[in-house]
Amino acid sequence: MRTSLTFSVLFWIYSKRAKNNQTNIYARITMNGEKVNISLRQKVDVDAWNAKSQKVIGNSPAAKQMNLYLDEVKSDIIQCYRDLKSENKVLSAGLIKSRYLGEDKINYSLRDIFNFHNDTMISKLKADTMGHYKTTQKYILVFLSNKYKVSDIYLQNLDYEFVIGFEAFLRSYQSRPSQGSIGNNAAMKHIQRLRKMVTLAYNLEWINRDPFVKFKPKLEKKEREFLTKIELQRIEEFSSSIERLIVVKDLFLFSCYTGMSYVDIMKLQKDNIIPGVDDSGWIITERMKTKTPVKIPILPTVELLIRKYENHPRTKLLNGLMPYMSNQKLNSYLKEIADICGITKNLTFHMARHTFATTVTLSNGVPIETVSKILGHTKIVSTQIYARVVEQKIWEDMQKLKDRFYLERNEMTKNHPNTLK
Repeated sequence: MRTSLTFSVLFWIYSKRAKNNQTNIYARITMNGEKVNISLRQKVDVDAWNAKSQKVIGNSPAAKQMNLYLDEVKSDIIQCYRDLKSENKVLSAGLIKSRYLGEDKINYSLRDIFNFHNDTMISKLKADTMGHYKTTQKYILVFLSNKYKVSDIYLQNLDYEFVIGFEAFLRSYQSRPSQGSIGNNAAMKHIQRLRKMVTLAYNLEWINRDPFVKFKPKLEKKEREFLTKIELQRIEEFSSSIERLIVVKDLFLFSCYTGMSYVDIMKLQKDNIIPGVDDSGWIITERMKTKTPVKIPILPTVELLIRKYENHPRTKLLNGLMPYMSNQKLNSYLKEIADICGITKNLTFHMARHTFATTVTLSNGVPIETVSKILGHTKIVSTQIYARVVEQKIWEDMQKLKDRFYLERNEMTKNHPNTLK
């Protein structure tokens, strides 16, 4: 059932409060019997006001200008009524007044959405992830200062020009002379974080349009580096009198043979070792990043490493399963090991996880579904980026088969010259 609405706008003056025969003009909004008044902060001579026509009497320039202003006010109030009706709001005279005065909507800024995002997401996002968002926010504020000479901007002023301007800024920005420029994919990550915050503002109805509608991210596909069988063997054979390098080597190998990331290894404890379906020890845990359950059979290399560091001081430091070392130091010392072992790749601790997926498992015939489960991937698509290793192995196996066929053919030709031409 459609409810009938009564709505009207009229102008009036409060002649009893006139001073020197001058008084204020008011607009009265009536909605379903509810009335509210708006002072227009305009004065008129009591004798020049026509209450019936709600106009100023006369054809003087001042009278014409005042009457034109009143027409504009009435038109704006009616438009507010229409807008609220189209938004399916519960209409009232007070709401229409608030819309006309701009009191029903707050102009939020970029800093407002930064603060709202950080306050509401702090318990949902990991500290490292929050750190990435704060870095993005820092870059945005530097961009505002450089480009617009301001420290903040209203969200409603964000547009496509702002987005592509920020992208261009990121590609050329250097926070310090010793630091290189931001790479394409890193720049796209910052754009992605900005987009997530703007989408949050859109969902909160802080803005009524998305400035990213026409923007398309340009991510560059990069091959994930891993160690070959020979390179992995060099790491395993590495020996040194420097204790820290041996610890780094062993932590790296632990990751190579479990597929676990740095943060997941560091939080392991003895009670994460639980008998599996074969009654042997398995690592049972969950990924810090996705909270996905992970069950990893313990390979011989891993078992030896666990025993080796059972009573190591760095292991006891956090009551862990393996010795503790910061990720920064690990990656720094891995560069030393790579140089000594003659590995020219940019050796990082995370490369061990890639090595597990490729050289250790897929290359040895472990099904991709099993590898995906062990890695804790929520989607098998994430594991399929390593599938080219399987293709490489197929090529190598087929090449051996071809070589054998050629050898057999040559032998047959040699023994029976007229058999094959």
